[in-house]
Amino acid sequence: MLKVLVACANGAVTSLMMKEKAKKALTDLGIENMEIDHCDLNGCKIGNYDLVFCPSNFYDKFSSVLDKGSKLIGIKNVLSENEFKQKLEESGYLEELKNK
Repeated sequence: MLKVLVACANGAVTSLMMKEKAKKALTDLGIENMEIDHCDLNGCKIGNYDLVFCPSNFYDKFSSVLDKGSKLIGIKNVLSENEFKQKLEESGYLEELKNK
């Protein structure tokens, strides 16, 4: 099962909407078996996640997840399903994530 964290700077409601966009994008790209958590930046507990989405301007704040083997993707427009898809496709992570 793919474990995903979606973090947003704007609060829990925005991160919940962001979670739905990420879920739809992942599903559309062929990933069905996933668990997605969401949080705001102040309440994030970074644990064992395969993939972390965060706003692009907070990428550095989350870069420590790379040391744990997680994949990290920064999103500029956190409510754009198309950007989630595009960033996933461009990341080079997609095939690896499908095998989780």
